[in-house]
Amino acid sequence: MTTTKVPEVEKASAVLDIGTEWKLDKSEKLFERALKVIPGGVNSPVRSCNAVGSTPVFIASANGSSILDVDGNEYIDYCCSWGAHIFGHGHPRIQEALEYALLNGTSYGAPTAREVEFAELVNKLVPSMDVVRMVSSGTEATMSAIRLARAFTGKKMIVKFDGCYHGHADSFLVKAGSGLATLGISSSAGIPEELTKLTVSLPYNDLATVEKAFKEHKDKIAAIIVEPIAANAGLIQPAPGFLEGLREICTKHGALLIFDEVITGFRVALGGAQAKYGIKPDLTCLGKIIGGGLPVGAYGGRRDIMDRVAPVGDVYQAGTLSGNPLAVSAGLAQLRALQELNPYSLIERNTQKLADGINAIIKKTNAPCTVVHTVGLLCIFFTKDEVTDFASAQKSDTDRFAAFWRSLLRSGIYWPPAQFEAAFISAVHNDADIDFTLAAIEKALSHQS
Repeated sequence: MTTTKVPEVEKASAVLDIGTEWKLDKSEKLFERALKVIPGGVNSPVRSCNAVGSTPVFIASANGSSILDVDGNEYIDYCCSWGAHIFGHGHPRIQEALEYALLNGTSYGAPTAREVEFAELVNKLVPSMDVVRMVSSGTEATMSAIRLARAFTGKKMIVKFDGCYHGHADSFLVKAGSGLATLGISSSAGIPEELTKLTVSLPYNDLATVEKAFKEHKDKIAAIIVEPIAANAGLIQPAPGFLEGLREICTKHGALLIFDEVITGFRVALGGAQAKYGIKPDLTCLGKIIGGGLPVGAYGGRRDIMDRVAPVGDVYQAGTLSGNPLAVSAGLAQLRALQELNPYSLIERNTQKLADGINAIIKKTNAPCTVVHTVGLLCIFFTKDEVTDFASAQKSDTDRFAAFWRSLLRSGIYWPPAQFEAAFISAVHNDADIDFTLAAIEKALSHQS
């Protein structure tokens, strides 16, 4: 497949020059109001910006690679709705698809032709997915996949990895990463201790501990669920042989291998991380990109496993808004654009340029940082040690990261507001964006030297 130039989305105006006066007056007032009616003033914990010592930034609009807050500050966006906007904000194809869908109704609670088209396309692009079921979030996808794995294998226990975040279902909030790592807690209140005993959480990239867990629990483990590239503890690459080893262990012991590709699916490659590494899981969970920015998720895999899902089988899962016309239309537009335009070499080039530039700045300033990156994802850890698992990621100096983040924000860069999150690079981040970002990063790191 040849690479086609991705159409740029026109930006409203240039981002702020470094040093331009910056303030969050309106955001602060909105946050005061929000605190009275929303827990913590936000609808998802990381948005609180507690981890970086800031007031949350309330966004008014977005276009291309930029977002605009309610105070009129414009930023180059490296959050991209946590990876959903691989073509940036407001891409014409997705906007047109949404406008067309909106004219015909927002939700029916009944099947549509586009759901069939969507499933056919996902199954074509992700070869391990013979059958796919749409849901409304990544959490719903992973939760449903675990229930299905338990039913299919007749076993109760699951294995996950420290630092991998699979949503907020009860089975997963055991030494979880992402928002929980940021808050500095290892589990959530309200989850029965009896249920946590059915989840084994192990160090990422350590096959020996996986083998030991299967030996100790014998025939009790239903599945291993893993982020093939851990992107909720900052960013952690799989060690050579790690994913292959998980595949072999699951096959050997009659457990299912579940890839949580909510972040990596369609971001690191057209067929996700499983295509990038040549590993075939039994079940795959998707989200973010497949909705083009709308709330969506999906899970799927081998037909014999998926045939256990109701109404064909005995594993119940349902959702009024699953496969709703808006999400499916936006998702189809995005996936078809990814298939046709194949922007991955461009995204890889953008990511590499940003990573190379940051590494040069680290060398120049002698900053205590380590950069980890893959296609469309990058993390700056505030530690000089190599990051191979969650324990090594936790060596990062979160106070230094917080100061770094605040400096970037004042310079017109919106970086994900937590050390244990990855930044996202889109197909519309151009050379000017990256050069501006590198100037802001050099300023931030120089002030810390």
